[in-house]
Amino acid sequence: MTFDSLPMAPADPILGLTEAFNKDPNPNKINLSVGVYKDAEGKTPVFRAVKRAEEQILQRETSKDYMPIQGSPAYAERVQTLVLGVNHPAVVERRVATAHTPGGTGALRVAADFIKQMLPGRTVWLSDPTWPNHPNVFKAAGLPVQIYPYFDAAANALDFEAMTAKLRTLPEGDVVVLHGCCHNPTGIDPTPEQWQIIGDIMTERNLLPLIDFAYQGLGDGLEEDAAGVRSLCRPGRDVLICSSFSKNFGLYNERVGALTVVAANEQGVQAALSQIKACIRANYSNPPAHGAAIITTVLGDPELRAEWEAEVAAMRERINGMRALFVDTLRAKGVQRDFSFLKRQRGMFSFSGLTKEQVETLRRKYAIYILASGRINVAGMTEHNVGALCDAIAEVLCS
Repeated sequence: MTFDSLPMAPADPILGLTEAFNKDPNPNKINLSVGVYKDAEGKTPVFRAVKRAEEQILQRETSKDYMPIQGSPAYAERVQTLVLGVNHPAVVERRVATAHTPGGTGALRVAADFIKQMLPGRTVWLSDPTWPNHPNVFKAAGLPVQIYPYFDAAANALDFEAMTAKLRTLPEGDVVVLHGCCHNPTGIDPTPEQWQIIGDIMTERNLLPLIDFAYQGLGDGLEEDAAGVRSLCRPGRDVLICSSFSKNFGLYNERVGALTVVAANEQGVQAALSQIKACIRANYSNPPAHGAAIITTVLGDPELRAEWEAEVAAMRERINGMRALFVDTLRAKGVQRDFSFLKRQRGMFSFSGLTKEQVETLRRKYAIYILASGRINVAGMTEHNVGALCDAIAEVLCS
């Protein structure tokens, strides 16, 4: 077989839409598909704290030498403090290790390789629905993938009873992928009390939580959004946490993430880290330096940290404000369907309830790009485009 006989791979359901959007000549086009934050002017800004950190890095940089396989110790320390909080028992007891990865997706793939190689026979369980790339990542590593109930479409709410009932039936040792906050694509998260129950089930069934933590700070706050993660990191338990800093630092093209391992004891975490380093070495060998240096600098400087936290808060407030404006504008346009659930959801994404056919009509007639599932990126809305967006949706819903 030669290359010219190979079939064309299907376009990615998210990035493929962005490619189509970029080619669309309509000057009024709106992209609500890809998960990229937009400010009030429809631009993806560079954080002020990030630019100031880069100035410091440029001044003090003396080498472009390789990073260690797992990245810098300072970066690992900053990530652990951000995710787990100050003086978390697992950190104090030296039961935590962090590897710097190329983005959150890189962390997921390294975790998948680690599970495949070191924990044979495990099935990976994903929420229904989940981020469309989750199945690809785990299947590419050779892992079997199944789903557990999560979303109650009729109520636009978490189907907690069905979710927990299913988790209680899973085979001991299997892997459960959980969204730490701002669930993608539904925007619906468990309450702190529900997280405690989920943690109880993980312990009772000896299940391995793998937490995709890509939106810390964009839900209710940096500390509030970490409540679920921290409740699962219990004494005697193993946990994998995949962090991404694309959204809350705006570092999309730097591809900076982390895989954090929490183990029952220091021996376990060191053994796990050694195997994770072997997975990294066979994959990309060493992580890129610049993005991690930015995060290390910002989180290690009280002034920059305060500025960054204020910028994250402004992002969060704008997203929540657009949720309210979208719902209120739809109502003002005469839309009878109740969209108030969007105000209760958190993060960049929501399930709109629009059908595949309605989404296609919006794209074809109005150059409005939404995933076929009806998932919308609320952060892609602005005060400038929300009126036209709601006009189009109102017409589609009435047709």
